[in-house]
Amino acid sequence: MSGSVSSTSPESTETSDRMARIAGILLLATAALTLLIVLSRVSADADRETMIQSLRAIADSREMFGLSGIARLLSGVTFIAAGIMLLRTWIIREHWATALVPYLFVLSGAFTAVSGLCATFIAISPTLGEISDAGGYTVIGSLYNLKWIAGKIGFAAAGAALIVAARYQWRVGGTLRKVAPASAILGVAMQFIWLDAATFMHPVVGTVFFLWLLVIGTMLTTGRVERHFIDAYGRNA
Repeated sequence: MSGSVSSTSPESTETSDRMARIAGILLLATAALTLLIVLSRVSADADRETMIQSLRAIADSREMFGLSGIARLLSGVTFIAAGIMLLRTWIIREHWATALVPYLFVLSGAFTAVSGLCATFIAISPTLGEISDAGGYTVIGSLYNLKWIAGKIGFAAAGAALIVAARYQWRVGGTLRKVAPASAILGVAMQFIWLDAATFMHPVVGTVFFLWLLVIGTMLTTGRVERHFIDAYGRNA
């Protein structure tokens, strides 16, 4: 890992510590919203073989699908904010870890927010109940397709971030080294979002992602991530 040991002023250290803790809180918020997404999505039961079948299922469960959309939108926003906060921590600014991970968080959050916004608009559309094989779903269909692709890109980008993070977690050691294999495996599993045949895995992978966010968010909030980096590289704050 590149970087050199350097000292920083107490004020600078306090600021960067605060950024890490804020990032942790935002990841915990993302975790809570991710769990809500999984629960409401399963309850809505709108993942069907064709778009028309899915839209009809959404029409029968507007409330839960809409709740899933709002939760997805908010989780995207909190994920973006978490990535921005991580970029301002000394761990990233002093190049002890790659900035690629928080940038992927921001990218993931942006696409996730777009997906959630599309889902929300679909749920509140007054013409949703008029869907038929004959048509009448041009606008809603476009939103559905955008929701589909944006959601997959967002989830895959988050998975890529976990794969990249695993390398640095392993190098630092301690608890983070124990988390590293799970990060890598989960990150790879999240790429299966592109396979329709793996749809049955999505709730499970989403739940495990929730647990990952919970663990890393807690470690950031309590300062354990920073302590691991200090122990590993001897940074003098």
